[in-house]
Amino acid sequence: MATSVATFAGGCFWCMVKPFDRYDGVKTVVSGYTGGDLENPTYEQVCTNRTGHREAVQITFDPELISYEQLLDIFWRQIDPTDTGGQFFDRGESYETAIYYHTEEQRDLAERSKEVLEASKKFDKPIATDILPAKTFYAAEDYHQQYYVKNPTHYQRYSIGSGRVGFQQKHWGDA
Repeated sequence: MATSVATFAGGCFWCMVKPFDRYDGVKTVVSGYTGGDLENPTYEQVCTNRTGHREAVQITFDPELISYEQLLDIFWRQIDPTDTGGQFFDRGESYETAIYYHTEEQRDLAERSKEVLEASKKFDKPIATDILPAKTFYAAEDYHQQYYVKNPTHYQRYSIGSGRVGFQQKHWGDA
């Protein structure tokens, strides 16, 4: 079985795991940091917004069971793609959105999906999510992994309190 990798930054990585975790064909969803130049950054370092890293998830998937295009669709429904300063109440560079492509095909598919979303006029502002070449991905500390499973009550409070769930319901009709 051949697998592929997709990497998405969608604000707080706690909220980016569960949406992908529930699909057949998704093998792993790892919370971590990417986009910066500091080797082996810690959560505390990334939160300073001085490392160039963004919180992200790296997804290993079976393209025979779930396509990259399907993953892109799931990604767009988790974020406010018009926000250039972070996501919901999490502000700063480490919470900005991005699609990190691993192949030219992924880049083309990501750009096309962004154009389709822009053309849909679903949002009043331009789509601002970056499409960038993948850089080294560093797994976050263990306590961040599968946070929604380890801390379901706090995860639920956070996802609602941050404004993410309300945004999803307003723009997509689900959460």
